[in-house]
Amino acid sequence: MKRILLTTTSYQDTPGAHHALLRSQGYEIVCERGPLTESRMLELAGEFDGFLCGDDDITHAVLAKAQPRLKVISKYGIGLDKIDLSACQEFGIPVLFTPGVNHTTVAEHTFCLLLAHVRNLVDSVVATRAGKWTRLTGHELWQKKIGIIGLGRIGQEMIRRCRGFDMQVHAYGNYWPEEFCQAHQVVRHDSIESLLAAVDILSLHTMLSASTRHLINAERLALLPKDALLLNTSRGELVDSVAVLEALNSGHLSGYAADVMEHEPPSPDSPLLSHPKSLITPHIGSRTYESVPRQAMRATQNLINFFNGDGEVFYATRD
Repeated sequence: MKRILLTTTSYQDTPGAHHALLRSQGYEIVCERGPLTESRMLELAGEFDGFLCGDDDITHAVLAKAQPRLKVISKYGIGLDKIDLSACQEFGIPVLFTPGVNHTTVAEHTFCLLLAHVRNLVDSVVATRAGKWTRLTGHELWQKKIGIIGLGRIGQEMIRRCRGFDMQVHAYGNYWPEEFCQAHQVVRHDSIESLLAAVDILSLHTMLSASTRHLINAERLALLPKDALLLNTSRGELVDSVAVLEALNSGHLSGYAADVMEHEPPSPDSPLLSHPKSLITPHIGSRTYESVPRQAMRATQNLINFFNGDGEVFYATRD
């Protein structure tokens, strides 16, 4: 009997056909509430044939201890930055992932954060629930200039929504879908610095890597116009949170709206959580009753097809 470690809480908490599909395989399933730290993964590693994981710390040490039993890692989602991919190749462990299943819901959540900020939604609702009638003045999105960094599936879905609000879209990315950008009148920038100077709102949709860690730092924040808004639904490590906090306190940034933090879950006393100019949601951008089953079914089917040696498998890396 194959033994599988299941750590993603979205998978476990959301009903759907993925539960029955996984049970039908006769695997022994051990459930943990992730994301798991390296220390917890080290306690568990070595007794499993497969990981069906979220954003757990799967380091070189974890993978070494998982030998020789671990045969595959099936990632729920597309973010691979918590997995040591070089070590996976070293130990011959393929990594599977689920592209194309959550771009719509993440873009919707990003736009939700954007609208909530510019229309003072949270403060207004908190006031009315307290019995007050505090009428705050907000902003329109019409004709505002938004910068998109990263033009993959999520970035493109965000652009569609921005154009629906008649916003002016500027973008920067290593990947440039020419036909799409022409159709949506996207202004191309050859550098991040050029983009930052041109926009009122900046939205991050790029993957985390060694080159993009702290992509938005104090120097680049200073290039944004005063009262700019920063959106981040990708990875918390894309921004220098200390620099963001300083920009909020100085008044240079009008707000920071994010679904991700540098450390998750963050310390309850993290100043960004309670800052009056920040809106932080607990990494729920892809957590919908529609998106979770799509991701979970793909991750489960990847795992099953890999072990059975037939059917379609979405490889992020091969051994």
